Amino acid sequence: MKKSILAISTVLLSVVMSAQVKMPAPSPTQTIKQEFGLGTVELTYSRPALKGRTIVGGQDPWDIIWRTGANAATKIKFSDAVTIGGKQLDTGTYVIYTIPHKNADWDVIINKGLKNWGTDGYKESEDVVKFKAPFKKVKKQKVESFTMQFTDVLPESMNCELTWDNWNVTFPISTNVKDKLRTQLEAALQGEKKPYWNAANFYYEWDKDYTKALDNVNKAIEGNVKGFWMYLLKAKILKELGNNADAKTAANTCLTLATEAKNDSYVNQAKTFISKL
Repeated sequence: MKKSILAISTVLLSVVMSAQVKMPAPSPTQTIKQEFGLGTVELTYSRPALKGRTIVGGQDPWDIIWRTGANAATKIKFSDAVTIGGKQLDTGTYVIYTIPHKNADWDVIINKGLKNWGTDGYKESEDVVKFKAPFKKVKKQKVESFTMQFTDVLPESMNCELTWDNWNVTFPISTNVKDKLRTQLEAALQGEKKPYWNAANFYYEWDKDYTKALDNVNKAIEGNVKGFWMYLLKAKILKELGNNADAKTAANTCLTLATEAKNDSYVNQAKTFISKL
């Protein structure tokens, strides 16, 4: 009797102990949050490993819809409107599916099936947009774990890159920042605290309106005559306006003030700018 009780106790203890052991996930989840434009993009997906297998084109056949990872469907969340595959997507969360093709462009599908487990529950009627993305073989060491990442991140554009095994698939994501910035700046310039420096940068970098850029950088300098960085921007604007003589004067002022401030970066930038006039 005692032996039976002991045996039962041992089994129960074993079950309890095993329930307390946490094992590594075979396809761990990764979440990436990327600042983009005036908002963020968040990507959540699971990362299966090759482990000597052929997954895409093997275990997951060519020309069949793929969950693009493992476990639950891969999700992408936008805090601001973006454009993918030639279509504007509103803010919110979507699912990414792909249809792999051997040695041909892949189909990328943005879908509304947020509750789907992988492709289970997928409905074509919930597709938001479907488009082609270039597929290419990579002539380097194989990537063991399926990887998704954002690359070439610029203010209004970036790429979403899928890499695994010896292949790569990339598709662009874009957003409209310029119009929103212009609206915000024009409203702010009517206020009490006028963002002249921000406006100068916007009209120079984004709008290419060098006359407005010069007007605003001059007003910014009036509020900070020791701002050496402002004189370098003024020099760049003047050069775009074809006024190299005044551009050189502004760059020399930047050089003098930056030297006084012991800012080696702007000293070197000013010298480089002057040497190219």
